[in-house]
Amino acid sequence: MDYSTLSLEQHGAHVLVARLNRPQVLNALNSQMGRELLELWTRLTAEPGAARCVVLTGAGERAFCAGADLKERDGMPPADWQAQHELFERGFMALMEFPLPVIAAVNGHAFGGGLEMALCCDFIYAAGGARFALPEVGLGIMPGGGGTQNLARAAGERRAKELILSGRQFSADEGVSWGLFNRIATLADALETAQKIAENAPLAVRQAKKSIHYGLQADLLTGYRFEIEAYNRLVDTDDRREGVRAFNEKRKPSFRGK
Repeated sequence: MDYSTLSLEQHGAHVLVARLNRPQVLNALNSQMGRELLELWTRLTAEPGAARCVVLTGAGERAFCAGADLKERDGMPPADWQAQHELFERGFMALMEFPLPVIAAVNGHAFGGGLEMALCCDFIYAAGGARFALPEVGLGIMPGGGGTQNLARAAGERRAKELILSGRQFSADEGVSWGLFNRIATLADALETAQKIAENAPLAVRQAKKSIHYGLQADLLTGYRFEIEAYNRLVDTDDRREGVRAFNEKRKPSFRGK
């Protein structure tokens, strides 16, 4: 697919790098980007091709994503605003439901919907000098891209209330200390981790991701039962047989996702 607000490139055989590509406006999220992100996550869910892991980052050096494009929204009638936001909502939900691992390589500032998009990913590597905030209450709205949910789940209720109700900015170091970000790292670091993920059995990676994601929404024993169901689906696969065979033959396995 040809996109006007995104750029895609393959890194190695199985890693896809997806860039938010509106650097002239700090990769702000407009309606076209919303449509293209929804199409991307929906298409890759159905037809991942060779992709086994995705790295999501921003074009340019200043920003990952500055949030919603407020110039596009200036004077927008309420019905159009809500229609646009529903498009964004579908994209955020498609990302949270996406079966492949997605690493957010947050290369610069991330505000509002930009930070929410990163929080929808499986984990986050953040640039050291970047700044972050969910400042929506200062605009007369509130986070609507999963921010009240994902931030609270990552950093706890009290921290989420402090950050969302005040709208204050925070640093990458603070984000790491609160558990929002895995570590301060570069795109190269994210690509290295993505490559390690992509070298593992893709069906096993998907099932493990699904088990963690949905298991945490249930009590411990229900989550464990979900884990066992996910585990059992891997027993009769070619990749499981290849993994054991390669271990015994003391060689690197060749996984095919079957």
